[in-house]
Amino acid sequence: MMPARTLSARFNRLFVQGCCASVAIFSAGCHKAETAPAPEVTVQAAQPHQGSISEQITADATLTPLAQAAISPKVTAPVKKFYVQRGARVKAGELLATLENGDLSAAALDNQGAYTAAKAGYDTATQATVPEDYSKAQLDLTQAKANLDLNQSIVAARTQLFAQGAIAGRDLDTAKAALVQAQAAYDIAKQHFESVQKTSNKASLESAKGQLDSARGKYLGAQAQLGYTEIRSPIDGVVTDRPLFAGETAPAGTPLITVMETSTLIAKLHIAQVEAQQLSVGTPATISVPGMDDPVDAKVSLISPALDTGSTTIEVWLRVDNPKNALKAGTPVHASITGRAARNALLIPIEGVQTAADGSKYVMVIASDGAAHKHPVTVGIQSNKEAEILTGITAKDSVITTGAYALDDGTKVKVSAAGDDKPEAGKGGDDK
Repeated sequence: MMPARTLSARFNRLFVQGCCASVAIFSAGCHKAETAPAPEVTVQAAQPHQGSISEQITADATLTPLAQAAISPKVTAPVKKFYVQRGARVKAGELLATLENGDLSAAALDNQGAYTAAKAGYDTATQATVPEDYSKAQLDLTQAKANLDLNQSIVAARTQLFAQGAIAGRDLDTAKAALVQAQAAYDIAKQHFESVQKTSNKASLESAKGQLDSARGKYLGAQAQLGYTEIRSPIDGVVTDRPLFAGETAPAGTPLITVMETSTLIAKLHIAQVEAQQLSVGTPATISVPGMDDPVDAKVSLISPALDTGSTTIEVWLRVDNPKNALKAGTPVHASITGRAARNALLIPIEGVQTAADGSKYVMVIASDGAAHKHPVTVGIQSNKEAEILTGITAKDSVITTGAYALDDGTKVKVSAAGDDKPEAGKGGDDK
């Protein structure tokens, strides 16, 4: 049995060795934790490049014909005959259909006769009756004046003879009585001539002219009513609707035939006022049509000068050529108009632009230490793929395009090979 002092010394030696071992293990663990590398986030990055960019203003629209006419008869009558079918191409002025018009034709013939009679009466009044009345009144006045002059000379002569005692007083009195009668006849003839000249002649002409105009108006009205039974196209186009058949009654005011000009179509869309201010007539555009792989070219043909009161937007028309009638009126389409454009702009992928809580824009740039840092930027024109950066970065920066969302400033990042859009992209910004 060992002495108590020996046991105590051995126990102390073992205790000290255990403590030293524990301290060594603890120190080794702490040293390992301090030297562990920081975690890295895998991202994709790209370097800004110079290029051209244009803003695309998009909106939904519906194709409508450039011109359309829903032709309605002005008289109610059965359809006598159709000359066109649906799908037929017609010219302006072409006869499309006729309505039953026997009664209207008879009325037009009756009014034509009345007009012819009125015209003959007018010709008679202007070329015979009125000139004859005028000539007769003028002749009567001339004769009355001659008779008055004769009787005045007789009275003058007899007055001298009576003074010389060569004739009796009775002869002088007889001559004076004849002079009074001649004067009265002259006054009547003069008054009649002036009346014919100033009033009767003019009234007769106006009466004849009024009767002629009245008859002509009735005749033209009857002709117009008869013409309403001939349905003609007011425009060039294609017949798109013909709801009735021959023999059915066409009510006045109800469309009988619809013609559309579809060689050119209009896409009508509404956009914000700010976007409309960037456009002008002739601005290029495209429309995407369901069922067609490629977009169709178009141009701005009209920009409304006033806001739409209901939506406070601007109506814009896009003119679309349709020579082969491949596009159909009424088709819903998606329109894209080229707005602002910039050349030699500093561009990055649109995915690289982030939006802060306050609405400001920023990008995450990989610095030379391999960490991502937030750079506030001013964004200009944006397209579906790229964004123009006005301030905040340079062409030498490496911008994170994928993986930047919610990434803390200063986070170590590693650029994946898939994100290397450019040979130098994502290598820690050594070029900076």
